Amino acid sequence: MSGLVLAIDEIEKSQHKLVGGKGVNLGELSRIQGIQVPEGFCLTTEAFQKAIGQKEGIQALLEQLSLLTVEDQEQIGEVSRKLRQTIIEIEIPPEIREAITHYLTQFGEMHAYAVRSSATAEDLPHASFAGQQDSYLNIIGKEHILSHISKCWASLFTNRAVIYRMQNGFDHQNVYLSVIVQRMVFPKASGILFTADPITSNRKVTSIDASFGLGEALVSGIVTPDCYKVQDDQIVEKRIATKELAIHTRKDGGTERQQLDPNRQVSPTLTEKQILQLAQIGKQIEQHFGAPQDIEWCLVDHEFYIVQSRPITTLYPIPEVGEIEENHFYVSVGHQQMMTAAMKPLGLSCFLLTTPAPMHVAGGRLFVDITPRLASAEGREMLLNTLGQSDPLIKDALMTIIEREGLPIKEEESPDKLSPIGSEAPFDNDPTIVTELMKRNQTSMEELKQVIQTKEGSDLFHFILDDIQRLREMLSDPQSMGVLMAAMNAAMWINEKMHKWLGEKNVADTLSQSVPNNITSEMGLALLDVADVIRPYPNVMEYLQKVEGEDNFLDELLQLEGGQDTKNAISAFLEKYGMRCAGEIDLTKPRWSEKPTTLIPLILSNIQNFEPNASKQRFEQGRLIAWKKEQELLERLKQLPDGEQKAKETKQRIDLIRNFSGYREYPKYGMVNRYFVYKQALLREAERLIPLGVIHEKSDIYYLTFDELREVIQTKKLDYQIINQRRDEYHLYEKLTPPRVMTSDGEIIVGKYKREDLPADAIAGLPVSTGTIEGRARVIVDLEDAHLEEGDILITTFTDPSWTPLFVSIKGLVTEVGGLMTHGAVIAREYGLPAVVGVENATKQIKDGQRILVNGTEGYIQVM
Repeated sequence: MSGLVLAIDEIEKSQHKLVGGKGVNLGELSRIQGIQVPEGFCLTTEAFQKAIGQKEGIQALLEQLSLLTVEDQEQIGEVSRKLRQTIIEIEIPPEIREAITHYLTQFGEMHAYAVRSSATAEDLPHASFAGQQDSYLNIIGKEHILSHISKCWASLFTNRAVIYRMQNGFDHQNVYLSVIVQRMVFPKASGILFTADPITSNRKVTSIDASFGLGEALVSGIVTPDCYKVQDDQIVEKRIATKELAIHTRKDGGTERQQLDPNRQVSPTLTEKQILQLAQIGKQIEQHFGAPQDIEWCLVDHEFYIVQSRPITTLYPIPEVGEIEENHFYVSVGHQQMMTAAMKPLGLSCFLLTTPAPMHVAGGRLFVDITPRLASAEGREMLLNTLGQSDPLIKDALMTIIEREGLPIKEEESPDKLSPIGSEAPFDNDPTIVTELMKRNQTSMEELKQVIQTKEGSDLFHFILDDIQRLREMLSDPQSMGVLMAAMNAAMWINEKMHKWLGEKNVADTLSQSVPNNITSEMGLALLDVADVIRPYPNVMEYLQKVEGEDNFLDELLQLEGGQDTKNAISAFLEKYGMRCAGEIDLTKPRWSEKPTTLIPLILSNIQNFEPNASKQRFEQGRLIAWKKEQELLERLKQLPDGEQKAKETKQRIDLIRNFSGYREYPKYGMVNRYFVYKQALLREAERLIPLGVIHEKSDIYYLTFDELREVIQTKKLDYQIINQRRDEYHLYEKLTPPRVMTSDGEIIVGKYKREDLPADAIAGLPVSTGTIEGRARVIVDLEDAHLEEGDILITTFTDPSWTPLFVSIKGLVTEVGGLMTHGAVIAREYGLPAVVGVENATKQIKDGQRILVNGTEGYIQVM
């Protein structure tokens, strides 16, 4: 009998498969000294399996359900309905009824009970499954309790629960339900307590939601609760809501809504003493579980009862830095690199090997600890200036920290300070410097491709480490950095002086159009040339429109007229650009060469939206606009006092922009090129591990760090559970939004645009490419979903070089992440597209299809 039903205080931590997440947590809560938990018992998953195991037809329905996907909404509804009906009709076996009767006699059969579901896939660290199964309150009498137990069992197959499991990768046949039967408490007030603030993620702030009556009013959303926040045993925030309704129990069972007296609607639910007492209870529970908790509580006759506690699954993780004594401050690397998506362990570790900056991992992303720099006068100034140009929201968040924390500047300079790199180019304005740098990189790449073919096993890992050192030297090459800084400083000089002398803003944007040697903008134009090859062949276009995920489509093209030409054109494009992809700093992301179908929508869009020879026309048009702007500026400057000298200095800076700014994209192209070569070599090693049973598929190695993979290659041994665990963690991290700035306390500091010069209802951002454009907003988060029409304005989270082919089709750009010198800004200027970046939640604030105006000169968007 004990395997079928357990008292709550008998439940052990190890019995998750027997009682589900809610049951285990209640068992733990009942053992915390001073924590009040209503008494009760739990029907285990063995009882559930025993009950449904005797019913014919359930297994067949489960198998039907397992063959469906989230898209099969109608079939899901039908199969789920049959499962629920079948389960409700089951006769509960006599031994289960006997065990229930035993506990009801012990606790009082005619007392009111809460009958609540507890699934084995519930209250997990990475998926809460909150509210997916049903619970019932104020159930009186044994027969009613038995019938509601059946309803709980059946609720494992509500449509929402089934779809949630599908979305989170849980097998319906391996998820079981236990049912908790707990004595009802009749609260004056109830609510939810978060031991870490769910909005800011600050682990030092306790957040309490409270309303009168049962907590169902709050959970179901029919009432706005009071909100109290506590920090360091002090109430730091109190918001009293108007609470018109409450849910209370009925004498004959069940619940009902009641209208509250007008005076009570606006009175606080809890006293200050109760708020502080509840916060203390929360910290005690958090300490027991060892992680921030989401706690359901009830207030009964001045005493708090806890009816549930689960881990908070939505907090952004804190960087992994070990024990530190004081609060540290971290800045997101992804917001600088235009890659805010989660990265897999192999990608993270390879990027960490490449960068000289000390970085820490949190939530599958990288963060830099800027605490030492904030403590140094020189480091602080340079940090704020650099990040202010890159991302004003980061700068504002750091200013908030400095002002709030009162951070003192230490007398000694920090050893980890930013060193300025040449304020002016220390070499002649010679365009051959750029071509020589590019040639040097290409020669190095060819050598790498040849030599790496001869390496395997441990030798391969030593070789890659040596080559990464070579890559680091190339990325920090003084001449290369000098070229970049010369172009940046020339652009800043032009913008500052032309605004001062001629009253024009952001002139450098126009002068940057169609500069030579920009490997990324050339890529966008090259895909227009591919479209030109395909355009004469309607049968090829028709074939490409039907291709879905078949990456051998290039070979199948050969059966069609024009197929050979098409294959040659796409293959030539991939030869030069096939190592690129969305999120390309993560070595594990599928490259265009590995998944060429990614390019098909872009090619078809080019065919639809452009005339033949568009690439040359667009480049020449941009070059002509830049040249005309140059002539206009120089003529106007010559009319000013000391005009000849002003014109001469301006011409020098314009030449620097034209000769050097195209190189801005090349170092990253070189890095990504090498990453793809490393990846191909590592995958060859992975192939050898599969027949040995060490891994199941090549992509398993993505969930190991570089050093871990080297050890696996050497030993041919791996605990495969590590792969499963890392894969689950990655899927969790994918759903999280990384903050720009956070602290070691886990607080997320959000920056704001402090501007009063914007029109009413304008959405603020950073202006990075001058001009104003009005058009249709196309909100695109995944490059593979890109279907654009001429004149669309692209709205997305971030862009990296892989997005460049879209830029030829759009008329404007808005991104959530970005700065003056990030990829999207550079290419937008070169293509002459008005652009605003760093727009918080742009993909949510702007709806797909809305008509909007983008002002890339002043930095705002308006919905028309």
